[in-house]
Amino acid sequence: MASYYYLIASLPELRADGDMPITYDEFLNFCQGNVSESDYELLKNLTLDSTEGPLVDEWSRFYGMLTKELNYQRSLNLGKSYSTAFDKDGLISQVAASALSAKNPLEAERILLEYEFDNLDSLVGLHMFDDHVLFGYAIKLKLLERLTSFEQEKGKAEFQTLFDGIQQRVYSL
Repeated sequence: MASYYYLIASLPELRADGDMPITYDEFLNFCQGNVSESDYELLKNLTLDSTEGPLVDEWSRFYGMLTKELNYQRSLNLGKSYSTAFDKDGLISQVAASALSAKNPLEAERILLEYEFDNLDSLVGLHMFDDHVLFGYAIKLKLLERLTSFEQEKGKAEFQTLFDGIQQRVYSL
């Protein structure tokens, strides 16, 4: 287990309700030369669906359960069956229901982000300056990166286009 005292101490704080203080590329620049080559390669290729690396396997199990629960509840809301079997977790079910009942997709993403950050903090636990903390930080940064990819104005415009199309179909009946 590698120790990264200076690197981890020099990284800006990440918060679920905050802005993204650095990009993932900037994070990789901090890491280059300061982490082992194997850790750097894992970080460079890290996605939210990755399964390799310290802490990443545990994250992957949680993220898979959350994704399946969201898909399950979306299917039920659409009146469709969901045939894939998966382990259910009561808290994950509650968070997914809360996110799916949010007033807009951005609010839903924020609900999920806060829960994912809490889960990552739990997975990191008492680790302080090691690879678990580093990979937890990287995953949080990837989550924030995903959130910043949502463009509210573009989303509103797309919604309005879809809504106008539906209105025209209704009026033509």
